[in-house]
Amino acid sequence: MLGLTAFFIFCTGMFLFMMKKAFENHVVRHEIPIEGKKEKFTIFFISDIHTRSINKKMIQNIKEPIHAVIIGGDLADKRTPISKIYRNLRLLQSLAPVYFVWGNNDREVGEERLRKIFQETGVQIVENDAVLLPGMVNRCWLSAVDDVSTSNARPELAFKKCRPQDKVIFVSHNPVLFSSMKNFHADVCLGGHYHGGQIRLGPFGIYPKGSLTVQEGTYILVSNGYGTTMLPLRLGAKPECHIICLNFRSSY
Repeated sequence: MLGLTAFFIFCTGMFLFMMKKAFENHVVRHEIPIEGKKEKFTIFFISDIHTRSINKKMIQNIKEPIHAVIIGGDLADKRTPISKIYRNLRLLQSLAPVYFVWGNNDREVGEERLRKIFQETGVQIVENDAVLLPGMVNRCWLSAVDDVSTSNARPELAFKKCRPQDKVIFVSHNPVLFSSMKNFHADVCLGGHYHGGQIRLGPFGIYPKGSLTVQEGTYILVSNGYGTTMLPLRLGAKPECHIICLNFRSSY
């Protein structure tokens, strides 16, 4: 009986610990060097928000100028109240203009409904297309695809406008697409979807942990994401969002 009680206390404690971890706020800063005309451009990147409310204090504590906010998919899912979507977008827009890329869960809200919300709030959707990031000295594109779950991810369209000498920030909610990008050049790739495995046992998880790596000269950032799917629990994969400072210089 004593052993059963101890086990129950342990399980309850672990559950509360993992719930606490799921609602932490971590802003990870990255410095990425890119060859080009000298300038700095700073991006706030967040993905996999799902049903979570973005922490207002976390946003207010960001003091450096942000030039663009990129939502890398799964802003919401079928569980997310519409009022929370508006609230989260307003907070992100307090930083900078917001760009949205589709994830695998967003359309659960209703695609037309979500498109209408973006139209009302001035959020720009980037899907199988590229848009020039405004106010930059360098010619730099934000290029993105629809989510691979739709079978409508078209990287050839996402890169169609980009010239060989242009700089490209490429976003795919699901990072699985990054391994098939050999015919296209991006300086930076951004993705999420995996939640870092969300619940990990030491080094083991159902998905890889989020990371920033460099592959053949391309910086690849895969985020652990900010929210959770299924239960609001995390272990060994901290929730995170990112400040990405692009440092352009003539040579490195």
